[in-house]
Amino acid sequence: MEQSTILVAVNDIFFYTKVRDALLPHGYALERIRTQEDVAAKARMGHPAAMVLDMNDPKLNAFQTLEQLQQSMPVLAFANHEETETWKRARELGVTKIVSRNEFSARMRELLEEVIKLESLKVIKS
Repeated sequence: MEQSTILVAVNDIFFYTKVRDALLPHGYALERIRTQEDVAAKARMGHPAAMVLDMNDPKLNAFQTLEQLQQSMPVLAFANHEETETWKRARELGVTKIVSRNEFSARMRELLEEVIKLESLKVIKS
């Protein structure tokens, strides 16, 4: 099985550990993004299959990250469910899927595989 690289823009150690524990056993390689400068540099490395993005990360401007990526890969984002403006703006900037922190925590591998599949279907249709 070929290893798919996932960019992980999650500085919260609790959530990063959950991502790592959910994805590594299933053949995914993780590239952690800790700063805004990491976004462009790591997005150019190889061909990441997707990005996981914490919309509430205080060390990273999630909106700027989405603008930098310009929809170059599928993005699974999560945010507090009551932040409706964050959800709206994320969708406007091209996030593939945004879910609540709880849903992300409970179903992250399934959700990630869904956004990767959605992206591959888009490529096939074009």
